[in-house]
Amino acid sequence: MNRRHFLCGTAALAMAGPGLAQSMTDQFGQVARPLWEAWKERFLMADGRVVDTLQRAASHSEGQGYGMVLATYFDDAEAFARMYQWTERNLAVRADPLLAWRWLPDQVNAVPDRNNASDGDLFYAWALVRAFSRFGDRSHLARAQEIAEALAATCIVPMPGAEGRIVMLPAQFGFNHDTHLSINPSYYMPLAMREVAAATGVSALAICAQQGEALIDQLAQNGLVPDWVDISAEGMRASETLSPNTGYEALRVPLFMVWSRIPRHLSVRRMAAVYARTVQPGVGVPTVLEPVSGTVLESSGDAGYQAIAGLITCAENLTSGAQIPPFTNDQPYYPATLHLFAMIAAFETLPECVPI
Repeated sequence: MNRRHFLCGTAALAMAGPGLAQSMTDQFGQVARPLWEAWKERFLMADGRVVDTLQRAASHSEGQGYGMVLATYFDDAEAFARMYQWTERNLAVRADPLLAWRWLPDQVNAVPDRNNASDGDLFYAWALVRAFSRFGDRSHLARAQEIAEALAATCIVPMPGAEGRIVMLPAQFGFNHDTHLSINPSYYMPLAMREVAAATGVSALAICAQQGEALIDQLAQNGLVPDWVDISAEGMRASETLSPNTGYEALRVPLFMVWSRIPRHLSVRRMAAVYARTVQPGVGVPTVLEPVSGTVLESSGDAGYQAIAGLITCAENLTSGAQIPPFTNDQPYYPATLHLFAMIAAFETLPECVPI
C-alpha cells in the first residue's frame, strides 16, 4: 500500500482521542486492510490452513487461532470461514472439544500427537467469540463455549503450595509432574481470557486471568519473565528442562499485557528497560535474553520483533507515536503475526502509541 497515505490515515486516527477507541480500531481495520491481505498472501493457504514457514510448513492450533482473530479484526468473514472449516476438519480430532496442537503436511498421519495447546485453544475460542460479535453467527458462540468449558476442565488446575490459586497448564498432558508443574507465562492472554469468560460464562478463565497477572508480576520481581517456569510447593523458578531464558515465547508476555490494557505491568517495564539500552538503528532487537542479568543471547532484524520493541518502549514512555516499522510479509509467520498484533494493541489500548 502507499505508505504515505497509510501514515496520514493512522495519524488522523491517533488524534481522535481515547473516547473513540472502538471507532479508531474499526477504521484502522479498514485503513490497514492491505497489510492483512499481504499476511494472507504469504501465510494463508487456499484451503484455510495457516502455514508456519519456519516449522516444517506445519500448522498449529495457535496459528489458526491467531489468523482467525486477525480475520475478525479486519472484518474478513470469508477468510475466517476458510480457517474455521480447515481447523474443524483437521485439528478437531480429539475426544473432547479441544484442538490437537499440530498438523504436519509431510506425514501420512498428519496429527501424530493429539495433545492440545491451551494458548491455541484460548485464541481459537476468542476468535469465535469475536466472530459472533462481528458476523452474528450464533454457532460460533456455541463452539466457543464448548472449548472454554473443556479448557477450564482440562488445563486449569490448583497452583501447588498456594491454596485458592489456580494456574493454566500448557496442555492436558506432559506438564503436571509428581513434584511440580510447568507453565508457559506467554500462554496467558488476559484480554482473551476475560472476553471468552464474559461471553461464555466460564468464570474460571477470568479468575485465571486475574491470578495470572499476579503470578507474572511475581516472576518479574526477579527480572525478565522466562519462557518456561516450574511451580512446586516450594515456589517458582525458571524451568530445569525447558527454556529458562526470556526468548521467543516470553516476548509475547509484555505485548499481551499492553493489549490487555495493563501497560504499567512490571513485566512490561522490565522489557522496556531492556529495549531502552539495546535498541538502536541498524542493530537487531533482542529475542533471547538471560532473564536475571538481561544479557542478550540472540537478536533478530525481523520487523515484527522491532514492532514489539516499539510498542513496549512507547507504553513505558508514552511518547507520541511508537517506532513500529512498516509491516512486511518478507519475514517468517511468527514475527509477521506479532507485528500485526502490536499495531492492533496500539490502536485498541494506547492511542499515544499509534505508529507514525
